[in-house]
Formats: sequence, C-alpha cells, structure tokens
Amino acid sequence: MRIVLLGAPGSGKGTQANLLGQRLGIPQVSTGDLLRDALASGSELGRRAKEAMNAGKLVSDEIVLKIIKERLGMDDAASGFVLDGFPRNVAQAKALDKLLKKIDRPLHKAVLLEIDDDILLQRLTGRLTCPECGRVYNLYTNPPKIDEQCDRDGSDLIQRSDDKQATIENRLRVYRAQTAPVADFYAREDKLATVDAEGEIDEIAGRMRTALNA
Repeated sequence: MRIVLLGAPGSGKGTQANLLGQRLGIPQVSTGDLLRDALASGSELGRRAKEAMNAGKLVSDEIVLKIIKERLGMDDAASGFVLDGFPRNVAQAKALDKLLKKIDRPLHKAVLLEIDDDILLQRLTGRLTCPECGRVYNLYTNPPKIDEQCDRDGSDLIQRSDDKQATIENRLRVYRAQTAPVADFYAREDKLATVDAEGEIDEIAGRMRTALNA
C-alpha cells in the first residue's frame, strides 16, 4: 500500500508512520532522514542539497523529489511505502502525484492525523529531552521520576529551542496556511482518510487500521 501521512507538528506522524510501516511490511520514508542520508553520502544530490543549506536556502522541490524517486525505486518499496514529511504544500502534492504516476506507483491513500491545537501545544511545550542519551519526556503525559532529571542517566533535561511556545505557535500557523490545504487536495482526489490523533499511541494506531481498511 502506498500512503502519505499528514498532520501538524506534534500530531504523532513519525510514530504512526513507523508503526504502520512495521505492520504492513513496507518502509517508512521520512524526507528528513532522506536528506540527512543524502548529505552524509556525498552523492551529487546530497552535494546540491548541502550547497543550498549552506547558502541559507531551502532545498528545492526538484532535489527532494529526485531523492524520493531514488528511495522509492529500491526493492523494499516495491510493495508500498509510508511517506512522512512530504508534501508540505499543494504544489509539492501535485509534483509528487505526477512523479508517482510516472514511475507507475500512484498513491492509494493520504491519512490526516487531526488534533486540536491546544493539545498540540501541551504535547510540544511540555517536551523535555536528555542531552546525553536523547530520551524524550513530557511534563504532562510522560514526566521523569525526578523533576527535570533523566531517569536513565540523571542528566539535567533541556527544552529544545523549537519547543518553546512562540516557536510552536509560528510552526502551527505555517502548517495551517501551507500544509493543511494539502488535505483538501487529496480529498478532491478521493484519497483522504481522517484519523483522530488524540489518545494513546495504540488507540490511534487502531483508528489508522480502521481508516485504511474502510
């Protein structure tokens, strides 16, 4: 099955994409991971992406689409994929649609993880990270046993700069303006399924299964 996963920052896209990929036996294709791998590989596409980033520019849709095309051409993606992190706007959605049809792997479904902004703010502003082991906590849903200390190694937990409320509110504004209309695009294509992303991880995964089987 070929799936695009949509949702605001903090909606749980990465977690659900991983679980869905494991359940269906298809790869989770994260554009963030793909770009990091391309940069590390020193490939031609990676070099072009690095030049753009070093110049303070966004990596062009052309480069990202070529990297996605290479990844989807691998053997493990022959029976499907879960694409996470792309498209972020309608122009990208149209370009992706064109690419997938060209390689004879058209999209089956786009799944939108829907959740109230108040809950997203709580999830993201409450997030604390261990700088040593990378473990992530949440003041509201998964607090450490000792305030602001990592359960694993005792390090002082930190709040990342992109988890501060003003930054998150701006990220949500950008999402509503640019990425949310992508859901409307897939709805017009009769490919959109909407899933309530509030609750426990397993509950949301169950709703995903129901939506995809409908």
